[in-house]
Amino acid sequence: MRKAYYLGTCTTCKKILEQLPANHGLELQDIKQDAITEEQLDAMKELAGDYESLFTKRSMKYRAWNLKEKTLAEKDFKELILKEYTFLKRPVFVIDDAIFIGNAKSQVEGMLNKLDEV
Repeated sequence: MRKAYYLGTCTTCKKILEQLPANHGLELQDIKQDAITEEQLDAMKELAGDYESLFTKRSMKYRAWNLKEKTLAEKDFKELILKEYTFLKRPVFVIDDAIFIGNAKSQVEGMLNKLDEV
């Protein structure tokens, strides 16, 4: 699978997508317009190792929902991501058997290198 999950209104996501080579071959999915499914999230978790790696605590709703005060388990991370798209750390790139999560320089460089391999 070769897919990018992103938020179309996110300027950081847009900047990263602009770095993609013209022939990237990725299917792009704006998670606000086309919500991720449980199956997609489970597939991401298999590559990432856990749901927590896919969860962002930077979402405004993280504070608004007082989640900082709670102890969250794996099932909570999964349920929250499926319930509210802003909890997915983004962008997420799945390229064959590799996953790149978030906008850290190392993740973006790794994703671009993986695209160059193929």
